[in-house]
Amino acid sequence: MSSDPRDEIVTHLPALRAFAFSLTRNFALADDMVQDTLVKAWTKINTFEQGTNMRAWLFTILRNTYYSNRRKAGREVSDAEGVFTESLSEKPAHDGRLQMNDFRRAFVQLTDEQREALILVGAQGFSYEEAAETCGVAVGTIKSRVNRARARLAELLELDEHDKLEMTDQATMAVVSGARPSGAMG
Repeated sequence: MSSDPRDEIVTHLPALRAFAFSLTRNFALADDMVQDTLVKAWTKINTFEQGTNMRAWLFTILRNTYYSNRRKAGREVSDAEGVFTESLSEKPAHDGRLQMNDFRRAFVQLTDEQREALILVGAQGFSYEEAAETCGVAVGTIKSRVNRARARLAELLELDEHDKLEMTDQATMAVVSGARPSGAMG
């Protein structure tokens, strides 16, 4: 492992960008947030404790940047027609029980805190402890948010415990089912 923690930052860029996009649902805004996060991390690298979790530290900076920007904006942009929602990702090539568009519509109906918890624990593969640290809440709070979010998604998607999910995106499957995506660390 390198003695300069700045060398590790670049390895977390794809995950940071994905997390930023999941929060903002806008590629340009997500890229701006990642850039702000990198500038803050770079200039405050002396506050990073060697041997601790760089990914969690960066995600915390990004999360705090997101909520600071939301507070400054003072209000959310309405997406009544689903214009932003439709641009989230490409529809899968096959038709299964659960279509990606249905999932996106349900996912954006969750609270910010529930979406954030699902992205961190489900899609990004954070442990409950890492997600709690990133969000600055108790582990039980993260577990509760994840559980409530999954239950709400199942309700919105009209799924019961016997329904089989057919999805091509492992990260989305992890968000819904609780299974870790392949390659996830945690």
